[in-house]
Amino acid sequence: MNVTSHTRESLTEKLGVEIDAELLALALTHRSYAYEHGAIPHNERLEFLGDSVLGLAVTAMLYEKFPDVSEGELAKRRAAVVSTVALAEVARGIGLGEYLLLGRGEEQTGGRDKDSILADTTEALFGATFLSAGREAADALVLRLITPLLADADRFGAAVDPKTAVQELAQQLGVQPPSYEITSSGPDHDRRFTAVVTVGEHTASGTGTSKKQAEMVAALTLWRNVNA
Repeated sequence: MNVTSHTRESLTEKLGVEIDAELLALALTHRSYAYEHGAIPHNERLEFLGDSVLGLAVTAMLYEKFPDVSEGELAKRRAAVVSTVALAEVARGIGLGEYLLLGRGEEQTGGRDKDSILADTTEALFGATFLSAGREAADALVLRLITPLLADADRFGAAVDPKTAVQELAQQLGVQPPSYEITSSGPDHDRRFTAVVTVGEHTASGTGTSKKQAEMVAALTLWRNVNA
């Protein structure tokens, strides 16, 4: 896997943690790149690990930071900051897209800015940090990147249920309910869906590995655009 020393230094500086070079390269390797290079290992196992690292770190932080908040509200806040859209926002904040190892197809279809790929890679980085530097360092990285999102209280309702949020937006604007158009591309084993949502004069698109995920990404993008 081709991750130069300059790339490693640049990214680890942004992350504020040292990650083993091989683990960092693995975290940045999308399956599309792996398939095109002799079925080499890719980042999905690290993503699986990183998802648990992320969930535990955020859950513990919310539990300690908000002692008077109910379980239901804690769950809502957690969902808002560990969602695909939230993690993709974090990834864009550190310019993660430029470091990805992608196959030609993903490269040509804008994979470096796809929410699903950015979010998955962010989780893989959490997993790589856990294996390379330990739980304390991994938790610190998670909280350093995720905690700022909690300052945006408006994101909670929209991020947890963006389709309902844009439906309410349509009512506020006095226009027809949101409409969605779905298209798909790619082979069966790597299907990608794109949704375009329209509310009045506003439109936005989103991609995902399922129709539902694509619609949710599109809905949240539109909601944010209108409320920016």
